[in-house]
Amino acid sequence: MTFSEKMLEAAQEGAVLLKNENQTLPLTSSDTVSVFGRMQFDFYRSGTGSGGSVHVPYITNLTDSLIDLENAGSSAKINRELAQTYRNWIKDNPFDNGTGWATEPFTQKDMEISDSLAADCAKKSGKALYVIGRLAGEDRDFVNEKGSWLLSDTERKNISVLCKAFEKLVIVFNTCGIMDTAWINDAEFKNHIQSVIYVWHGGQEGGRAAANVLTGKACPSGKLTDTIALTLEDYPSTGNFAKEKNYYKEDIYVGYRYFSTFAKDKVLFPFGFGLSYAKFELGEPSLSLTGEVTSPKGDAKITVKVSVKNVSKDFAGKEIVQLYYKAPSAPLQTPSRQLAAFAKTKLLQPGQSETLEISFDLARMISYDDSGVTENPYSWILQAGEYKVYAGTDVATAKEVTLNGKSAVTLPSLVVIEKCEQAGAPTENFKRLSQVSGGSEGKASATEEDVPLSKVDLAARIKAHLPKELSYTGNKGITFEDVKKDRSRLNDFIAQLNPDELATMIRGEGMLSRKVTPGIAAAFGGLSNILHDTYKIPCAGCSDGPSGIRLDTGTEANLMPIGTQLACSWNLPLIQELYVYEGKELAANKIDALLGPGMNIHRNPLNGRNFEYFSEDPLLTGLVACAEIEGIHEGGSNATVKHYALNSQETARRKADAIVSERALREIYLKGFEIAVKGRTLNSIMTSYNPIQGHWAASNYEVVNSILRQEWGYTGLVMTDWWCSMNDCVDKSFLSVKNTSSMVRAGTDVYMVVDNDGAGRNSYGDNINESLEKGKFTLGELQLAVIHILNFILDAPVSKRPLGDLINVVSVEPSSEALSGLETIKGETEFVPAENKEYCLELEEDGIYSVCGTICKVENTVSQSSTIIFINDKPQASFECRTTNARDVFVNGTQLKMKKGKYKIRMEHTKAGIELKKLKFTTFNFNPVSAGYLE
Repeated sequence: MTFSEKMLEAAQEGAVLLKNENQTLPLTSSDTVSVFGRMQFDFYRSGTGSGGSVHVPYITNLTDSLIDLENAGSSAKINRELAQTYRNWIKDNPFDNGTGWATEPFTQKDMEISDSLAADCAKKSGKALYVIGRLAGEDRDFVNEKGSWLLSDTERKNISVLCKAFEKLVIVFNTCGIMDTAWINDAEFKNHIQSVIYVWHGGQEGGRAAANVLTGKACPSGKLTDTIALTLEDYPSTGNFAKEKNYYKEDIYVGYRYFSTFAKDKVLFPFGFGLSYAKFELGEPSLSLTGEVTSPKGDAKITVKVSVKNVSKDFAGKEIVQLYYKAPSAPLQTPSRQLAAFAKTKLLQPGQSETLEISFDLARMISYDDSGVTENPYSWILQAGEYKVYAGTDVATAKEVTLNGKSAVTLPSLVVIEKCEQAGAPTENFKRLSQVSGGSEGKASATEEDVPLSKVDLAARIKAHLPKELSYTGNKGITFEDVKKDRSRLNDFIAQLNPDELATMIRGEGMLSRKVTPGIAAAFGGLSNILHDTYKIPCAGCSDGPSGIRLDTGTEANLMPIGTQLACSWNLPLIQELYVYEGKELAANKIDALLGPGMNIHRNPLNGRNFEYFSEDPLLTGLVACAEIEGIHEGGSNATVKHYALNSQETARRKADAIVSERALREIYLKGFEIAVKGRTLNSIMTSYNPIQGHWAASNYEVVNSILRQEWGYTGLVMTDWWCSMNDCVDKSFLSVKNTSSMVRAGTDVYMVVDNDGAGRNSYGDNINESLEKGKFTLGELQLAVIHILNFILDAPVSKRPLGDLINVVSVEPSSEALSGLETIKGETEFVPAENKEYCLELEEDGIYSVCGTICKVENTVSQSSTIIFINDKPQASFECRTTNARDVFVNGTQLKMKKGKYKIRMEHTKAGIELKKLKFTTFNFNPVSAGYLE
């Protein structure tokens, strides 16, 4: 199977069918279908920002894919006249990419459907599809407005017109997350909207996958990983979303945990819900229990066996069986339902059965006592009482499975599974959601209680955990090559490095460093001449993800379905298989880590970056992440999970303070990361931008050091998000990109990123050396960070390759074309290029040329855009443009080995709003100051 075929399979399995009446779907060869909505052609393939910036080799859309199936004689007839009408309209109403970073509209302008057009189409076709698209992403949350979370006026009017003309209307959501869906039950719509399906953003195969599912070539088997509520206000986090001071008042009651406890009547489609064209029957489940339930390890095992039979006559399909539990709710309150385990059947033919055996340890049902209400403060515990287990195909309809007519487990007394130190608790009081005891299930009365506050003496804790210092030895002739042969020499190797050399190691360079694969996000490791040439430390490189490789040179890479769609497949083996291909593509491009998976919790459906993440549930999040991590590793590279932690919104993401109870922090927002860390393959983590309890994530000692490193035992690499700020680990002072001593003290190893070629000269002027000299920071802490970095590099693909030159210089041959008629630029002439205009560059001698220039970006925002220079129709150089505060900034794109001759060149901006004011191909020793590019 090829990468494309595996992407197609994954996109198909992630589609979620929510409604299907009167056998409206699948479309059959006897149907004639009219497809409405411009998104049938401008089919979204990913959310925006770094997670979706992949230069794909091809794209697919819905209608052309449906026509391909029709032409193959295996599907419905498509109304070609209507399709052409939309093609013509789109020519006059081109796709709106926005004016710059994070300015893409939530939805594209759509053609208004007239009553006459709908009536005419209804004469030719018995069914209609209406495609609704939504787009959000990095730095851009959805908003509770028309055309974003809500239908636009045009969409609502179009749906009304279609419902009047058609008896069978299918709504297709080409969205990067859930949106308001309750309108499908409006009186004027519900008898006409026969089918509703989320096909999400399926990557480059998304259009073909959607067509295959709609026509029955693939049978939908996805299930929701989020609750779709009746209104946005029904989500308990909405009142505290998109604020700079963000109180997580809903506490542990996130998503279905809230609705199953307090508001089951506010649910439109429950967590875990999804239909199929096939029909399945579950046999009577049986439950068994092995091991000692009072074991302090919590290793007693619960196993549920259940048979699944496909009782349909016409369709093969897959079903997902989900297990939930209800733990005792006194004295420590617990939600009414929590996911315990799940399994997906193989493809069952009509009449075929499969018996699933689903197991989980008793420890999966633990709760964290952050208040001491159980007399075991700061502990993971199993409370005394009855533990009930439920089996079914969604959280709302799962039925209890008993053991000899009784609850699955009854504990005679409380069991402490793990005693922890208080860590990550808030320092500011607020009220959190709580239950009034005695309420009925799903309709508990809500009250509030004070959140337990931190009692930690951070300064004392840090002092007690300072690492030992390695005595500085100077250069003893030990190289990185020696450490590769004998890893026990790592400490002796690091002891040779002086503070300047160690400090260089904790700085990453980028974006678009010439020391690693061109166009990727960062380089780190042996970035200076002495580290690389004397000590032989290679430069490792990492690339944006998580759904594909971002190469800002324009080099093509494959774009997989978004994270939410993959999670909706509930198919862990399939996800792992998919990411094996991704790992192979990373290795082929000499990339040591993908910046993904993203695994923050879907706290609120408005979060623009939810598409990179998986679910409102931490267990599902952790297990899907593990599948991706294992796949990438098997393919030959590494994953970097992000964003640790609580990146629950993009609004004010660099300063939105997450104020959350320690219990919710551990049970909901860190649990997925914990599962990934304890999977033992993970060796790279990225922190988030935001503060947590007032401490910015990269310098949050309790979250990174106390919990991740000391408690979970993580010894791998931790990097910051790009251009983040840090503040003091104790008193929260000195918030700055320069405060890397607090970053390292907190347990974060690499600052991402300083300017290219800036690590050795400390281009950001960070405070590492100053803090060492003043005794505010220890050499042992700095050495430990370098140990983590070098351990990663030792296991990375770069260490398996021969050590190359520090800076990559690519050779480019003159054009074989005549290039007549093009404006000629004599090298080394400075000129102002027009975008996408082709020029003839004429070089008069062989040499190594620096591709450099002056760039300006008007808006004062941090973004990740670039300008690509194509030479002979191939991307060969690129300029990173983050922000210039509307000032002219000198940029050096790359060095190229070029011969005397003529070259065809052109320039292309990846995002609007960038101005390239000067471009020059000049000799390698070019001095930008003397040339007037820099003051």
